[in-house]
Amino acid sequence: MKNFNYKAYLPFLFAIVLALGVLLGLNLNFDRTSQMPAEKKFFSIGFDRYDKINDIINYINESYVDTVNREELTEEAIVNLLKNLDPHSSYIPASAFRELNDPLMGSFEGIGIEFNMMTDTVVVINPIPGGPSETVGLRAGDRIIKVEDEVIAGIKIATQDVVRKLKGPKGTKVNVSVMRRGVDDLLSFTITRDKIPSYSLDIAYMIDDKTGYIKLGQFSATTHQEFRMALERLKRQGLEQMILDLRGNGGGFLDAAIQLADEFLQPESLIVYTDGRSRPRTVANARRNGGFETQPLIVLIDEWSASASEIIAGAVQDHDRGLIIGRRSFGKGLVQEQVQLSDGSALRLTVARYYTPSGRSIQKPYDNGSEEYFADFMQRFLDGELEHPDSIRYDDSLRFETTGGRTVYGGGGITPDIFIPLNTEERSPYFVKVANRGLIYRFAFDYADNNRDRIKKYDTAENYVRTFQVNNIAQSFINFAEREGVPFKEDEYRVAEDLIKAQIKAYIGRNIFGNDAFYPVMNQRDPAVTKAMEVLQSQTLLSFLAPAQKAESTE
Repeated sequence: MKNFNYKAYLPFLFAIVLALGVLLGLNLNFDRTSQMPAEKKFFSIGFDRYDKINDIINYINESYVDTVNREELTEEAIVNLLKNLDPHSSYIPASAFRELNDPLMGSFEGIGIEFNMMTDTVVVINPIPGGPSETVGLRAGDRIIKVEDEVIAGIKIATQDVVRKLKGPKGTKVNVSVMRRGVDDLLSFTITRDKIPSYSLDIAYMIDDKTGYIKLGQFSATTHQEFRMALERLKRQGLEQMILDLRGNGGGFLDAAIQLADEFLQPESLIVYTDGRSRPRTVANARRNGGFETQPLIVLIDEWSASASEIIAGAVQDHDRGLIIGRRSFGKGLVQEQVQLSDGSALRLTVARYYTPSGRSIQKPYDNGSEEYFADFMQRFLDGELEHPDSIRYDDSLRFETTGGRTVYGGGGITPDIFIPLNTEERSPYFVKVANRGLIYRFAFDYADNNRDRIKKYDTAENYVRTFQVNNIAQSFINFAEREGVPFKEDEYRVAEDLIKAQIKAYIGRNIFGNDAFYPVMNQRDPAVTKAMEVLQSQTLLSFLAPAQKAESTE
């Protein structure tokens, strides 16, 4: 034993100790209190630990015949992976994350202007009141020629590239040079970027002495606050009945929709519930006394009203709280959860479906892929649904009942109580040509730009809407269109004359007074708004209200 050479056995001893350590570690990693099988645990041995995607990307990166960008390869793999799930699960690169999320958060950081690209030039439509651009003296009509001595006019720069140059962190400075009508030289401004509010409420105004009209463009973090402020203002002006316009509203924050629905429904009323495979059922009820619970309410929707808009429409319809007018909504009933990744990118993953109070999911099918899913509008058009409600196909297995016993259907959007067909009567070939080429907007912009001081003498949007006449400039538009290659055809022009004049007036008004002039002009001849006013004036809405609201409304 004295001659025993233990050093010769050290490698074997180390191997035994290492093996015991691995086995002990594997046993310690198993949570004995969990009901989850061992093969599903994060630290378990087996195929779950094998990262096949990462190994393939590594192999391509190391061995592919040409040079590849590993980061781009990874991002493309993620995008294609999510494509196979559903149309709304998505990957947001770090470069686009802030740009996509700023509007939903209700603010962004930049110079504070509304602008448009006219003949390859950035034209200021309006400096946002109180914003950095207005503070330094930028005016509506100014053309931005340079940003930081780099010419951006006349070079066919993309709108998103202009936004990237003008936006930036609060407190940073940007130098711009602008051309102003009546001034020979370029004017230079140094603008300190700041936080700029982004509004989701497009307009709120009184159509008549007792009818308020509120249009929401999206559901953001500030939507409920904006709505409350508008509601209180309209109440002071005599609000007794409301038209809530959600047409074209593609949705946004689920919480914002719940808060808004709470304004219309009595406490404890179910607004919406969500349910997912790995997410427990979550119920949202009205929790407080809302600001507009019993007065007559009409909600306008169309084929572009989606998600949060459909939650509002579904809750109002299922509780027989008011009438839905328009065309069948988009049909998005999936809930996304957003997770930000360590490199600044983000993942929006569908984790649940939402259901209206009657229990219906309004998510339309997506079995045939995203392309067909998003092309559904064209299919509706070809099927005749946008012009005739009888073309809507119902599935009897998805039949549900409202509080008052009316039949409603799930499986593909919210079907309105009163259908409004797509307006095609005035869309003559002449109108289609001038509209598709943007000639109506361009003419209106040029007219507003050349007559800015004269139009401002109307003082308010209300005065402009009431008194400005387009008749005396209609011939100027016809001449302008001819110079742009659209010959005048009197019979086709007469069919669309009223529509063309209304759009010219609305766009001129928007360029000077903003949406306060645009929507009141367009609403005067909007079929859905007209029908809503007829229903409100005839009192037929009362027959659709839930019993509690009906009794209170008729006292």
